[in-house]
Amino acid sequence: MKVITPVRALAAAVLAALSMSLGLVVVHHGDAQADPVPFSGDRGSAACARSKHQLERNKRNVVAFYTMSFNDKNPRRAVQLYGGDEYIQHNPLAANGFDAFIAFVESFTAAFPDAHIDIRRVFAECDFVITHSLATGAVPVYTELGTKLVDIFRVDKHGKVVEHWDVAAAISPTSANGNPEV
Repeated sequence: MKVITPVRALAAAVLAALSMSLGLVVVHHGDAQADPVPFSGDRGSAACARSKHQLERNKRNVVAFYTMSFNDKNPRRAVQLYGGDEYIQHNPLAANGFDAFIAFVESFTAAFPDAHIDIRRVFAECDFVITHSLATGAVPVYTELGTKLVDIFRVDKHGKVVEHWDVAAAISPTSANGNPEV
């Protein structure tokens, strides 16, 4: 019996999020789903991007929203340009709504002016955009080596951000395989 450690739980969550965004089938204990359906949000939703152009727009909007908020330290402008009609937040440290988002980011970046999010990968499907990033410059929050982040954004039919989830873990000081974590 394997013990579930925080590292194993985080690894499973990140793998699940990336697998779902890429439309991969996840096999648990050797039993594949009889009729695998890739994760795709609500395909019946009016917000579901149906063209490559819309998916690329969604990715551009999310990257601009995220980097303008944290790297440029201008969450107010990011919300004006890229925020939808509502903002549902699943990070337990931040409240719902764009006013709360702006207050959270302004407080965080004031406390950690060197904070930086380096987005390394972006995936989009239907009305979801997922980023895989390296966060640095906010010790002790991000640790000396940085923190790996997976952020999941849901966008509306105009490609505006309306919902957010995230997963974070410190970069490990050692690696058994030598591969980068982000």
